[in-house]
Amino acid sequence: MVIKEKNKVIKGAHSRPLLLDVFYNTAFDQAPLIIFCHGYKGFKDWGAWDLFSKTFAMDGVAVLKFNFSHNGGTVEQPTDFPDLEAFGHNNYTKELEDLDCVLNWAETTYANHPHINGSRLTLVGHSRGGGIAILKAAQDSRVKKLVSLASVSDFKSRFPKGLDLEAWKSEGVRFVMNGRTKQQMPHYYQFYENFIANESRLTIRTAAEQLALPHLIIHGDADTSVDLKEGLMLHSWHPKSQLLVLEGANHVFGSHHPWVSSELSSYLRQIQSKITCFINNLG
Repeated sequence: MVIKEKNKVIKGAHSRPLLLDVFYNTAFDQAPLIIFCHGYKGFKDWGAWDLFSKTFAMDGVAVLKFNFSHNGGTVEQPTDFPDLEAFGHNNYTKELEDLDCVLNWAETTYANHPHINGSRLTLVGHSRGGGIAILKAAQDSRVKKLVSLASVSDFKSRFPKGLDLEAWKSEGVRFVMNGRTKQQMPHYYQFYENFIANESRLTIRTAAEQLALPHLIIHGDADTSVDLKEGLMLHSWHPKSQLLVLEGANHVFGSHHPWVSSELSSYLRQIQSKITCFINNLG
């Protein structure tokens, strides 16, 4: 039987509340565990991620997915962005701190769990979350395998340059539109300052070249948000990684929000099957 534990609260970066979900199956003992990192302007309940997680659990792989603590959501409203101040004060080091908090919690919680083996840990990251997962996997031996879904390959290139950067510094904030909620979402200049202060630690190429664990890279060739060339770069930096290019797949692999179907998109079903085999050393 699949067990779904929703909206458990732990402490994340700067002791800010962080919500997580866990899916596992009582028919399996000591199942491997996926920790899933969502992307930019994302959240754990976006689109088909619940169904994606349930499908893994049905196949004997437990899943923990979570909201980054400064993603703009709250404990009361985890699927919206009521806390734009938190969003504006987010940065990559806070997301790494969040992920470390999640790993620590999972390590303790699943040390003696009958159905989840927390030491058989795979990080899965989508988009920006893929970059965070790569950075973490390179520095934390608790991570045994890594999966990048439509992952970014470089954080620095996404910051504004020239006059736009100067304007951001002068004004202290710049705004991005959320296409779903139509909110103007702030990024305070600290985001850039934090990156520059920690650039060596936050350079994805450096981390990818240091990876010594199995790494599966999945990217669609119709991704207009993160171009396929970024997945190809990741593969070139870690030549022993596996690369799966999905013909016709977009950035979210055929899903959307909300997702009302009882079936995954064909791309996500293929991805789920591939990751399950990868985790179980079946290809």
